Amino acid sequence: MNLGNKKLTLLFLLSLFIVGGCGDFSGNQEEIESSASTSSTSSESTSTTTDESTDSTTESGTFVIVGNSGTILTSSDGTTWTSRTSGTSNNLWDINYGDSTFVAVGASGTILTSSDGTSWTSRTSGTSNRLNGVTYGNSTFVAVGNSGTVLTSSDGTSWTSRTSGNSYALYGVTYGNSTFVAVGDDNGTIITSSDGTTWTSRTSGNTMMLRAVTYGNSTFVEVGFSEILTSTDGITWTSRTPSGLNNVLFGVIYDDSIFVTVGNDNILTSSDAITWTSRSSTSNTTLWGITYGNSSFFAVGDSGSIFTSSDGNSWNQITSGSSNNLYGVTYSQ
Repeated sequence: MNLGNKKLTLLFLLSLFIVGGCGDFSGNQEEIESSASTSSTSSESTSTTTDESTDSTTESGTFVIVGNSGTILTSSDGTTWTSRTSGTSNNLWDINYGDSTFVAVGASGTILTSSDGTSWTSRTSGTSNRLNGVTYGNSTFVAVGNSGTVLTSSDGTSWTSRTSGNSYALYGVTYGNSTFVAVGDDNGTIITSSDGTTWTSRTSGNTMMLRAVTYGNSTFVEVGFSEILTSTDGITWTSRTPSGLNNVLFGVIYDDSIFVTVGNDNILTSSDAITWTSRSSTSNTTLWGITYGNSSFFAVGDSGSIFTSSDGNSWNQITSGSSNNLYGVTYSQ
């Protein structure tokens, strides 16, 4: 074969390899883009993939709601909700997330845990008292309930009973400023602890029932029966109740630079926990719990009600798919 024919043969084989041997790259486009995004060292690089799971700027978490008769609902976007099997018919009163674990508490000492919000495991609490609230802080879960019940756990699985020093029902608990604060029934019950084990009673200056507590912006905020109290240290408390407040407030949270509290047909907001503004009513619906996730507030309440807001000011009701009362909600990310 002369040199011209050899060149023609080589070009022909090369064309076959390019067309037939390398295959179609279009099916691997997403993989290529993902690889390019993760390997780039540029601080201004932009991912071209449309898959939200690979976009680092997109919040990715799970909402979990608990309620009457063992109701558990989950959602990845706060719009579409799925009912999950809890394994209990007891009312579930609260839920929180910490250490990659959801912990739900409820009637008759019920404690359930889950790593994903979908599959749930019953845990032994060691009490038959109703558990009303749960929080996570300082590498410790703390659950509170009726008759002054306080339980602690490092993993959500094994629980230890602690002495609270009072016999009143405890409804809410939070952690902030290296301090656990729990609030409760008559006489404005407040107890605090640095470790969840040893508790000290505090003077609230209030004789009404307190139902919930949160921490944010260097301030503890407690809400209850026509009452809002604030404290910077959990020890000294100041009344911040707005004039004309006659409803019970059941939930409170701080996020996105504002406090939001919800209750009996009422939503209030504040940027400083001192001055409070009433927002639109919730159609005579009692709201029991509130959380923040996916750039929005989510409040839950009676008859499967869910109300959402991106700013705490304007609220819209969405469909949960459940008619049961919903008492607690949290978000993981």
